[in-house]
This record gives sequence, C-alpha cells and structure tokens, in this order.
Amino acid sequence: IGADSWSLVLAALAALGLALEVLVARRRRPVREVLFFPSKPSCTEALLAEAASPDDTPVPCPCPLPHGDCAFSRLLRHLLSARRSLELCLFAFSSPQLGRAVRLLHRRGVRVRVVTDAQYMALKGSQIGLLRHAGIQVRHDQESGYMHHKFAIVDRKMLITGSLNWTTEAIQNNRENILIMEDAEYVQPFLEEFERIWEFYDPLKYMFFSKENK
Repeated sequence: IGADSWSLVLAALAALGLALEVLVARRRRPVREVLFFPSKPSCTEALLAEAASPDDTPVPCPCPLPHGDCAFSRLLRHLLSARRSLELCLFAFSSPQLGRAVRLLHRRGVRVRVVTDAQYMALKGSQIGLLRHAGIQVRHDQESGYMHHKFAIVDRKMLITGSLNWTTEAIQNNRENILIMEDAEYVQPFLEEFERIWEFYDPLKYMFFSKENK
C-alpha cells in the first residue's frame, strides 16, 4: 500500500473514532442523582489527588478514614468533572475539601465565578478569602437580606442544588439534600439567575454611602 493509501486509511479511522465518540456521548444517560446528608467522614484525598494529577499513579492515602463511596465523595466527583466553567452561588462556604477542589479546577483552567453572602464570607473558616487569593472572581451582596442560594452549575449543563450549605458542619451533621441533574429545562433558569445576580453585584455598582449622607 502506498503512502497516499495509508493516509486515506488513517483519516478514515480517525473519522470513525470521532463518530463513535459522538455516538457514545449522545447515548450517555444524563446525570440525575439525589444525595442525602449527613455524610460520614471519609477520605477524599484520592479523589483530589487524581484530579490534580490525572496522569500520575494513584498513591493510597494512609489516613484511618473510610475510603468508600458516600454522598460527599459523589458530590465532590461531580464538581471535579468541570472542564470549562463553574458557577457557584452559595450562602456559606467553609468546607476545606470543596474549597480545595474549586481552587484545583481554577488552576486547571476552568472559569470559576462565585457569588456569596457578604456576612457569612467574613466568618472564621470561610473559604472565600482563599478563593480570592487564588485569583478566582468573587462577588457578594450589598443588601439587608441574605444571599441564601445554594447551587452550582458545572459546564453550563449540570445543576447541583439543594438545602446543603457547603460547610463541614452541614455535610457531616445535618439532614440535608442535594439534587444533581443534566436537564436544560432546569439548568437554564439557574444560569439566568446566576447571571442576573452576577451583574447586580458588580462592584462598580456598590454604594458605600446612602443618598442622605451625600
């Protein structure tokens, strides 16, 4: 077989491989999962290490915590599946593991944006300062009420929402729920809500003094 023929064969194989990938992607069932908390303490080091260095050989963590699957590890795995973008709209965010995962995604090139509550982001243990220090965009409310949403959007196609605050206390001790779904009918309204809040909390629009004090 001549060089030109080999080139045609290789091109055909590449096209076939691409077609198969598209077919598999189309046939993959969309994510629909419900998680309930509290989730028992578990080791998430392997998940985070694999996400940080996917090409390295996994090294077992020697810590005494259980290493099995649980609600928290499944939440973490869905979060770490982000490849292009991650929108977070969270009332309270103090879980070190979730904070580490978000910073890892940022370092991996995922566009991360965070909206949070001004009062709770200042509490001891909040991850918001670490996110900002890492270069992640964060905006907060400037209102008397709370920014009480608790949702995330992964790659603009997966919604993670529910009663759970992203805190260790809520994860390990509270009766909470999380709904995870890939359904454009539900994802789109949350995307629109995030963009609406993101624009409303633009720092250029902040008013540090009331009109009466001007």
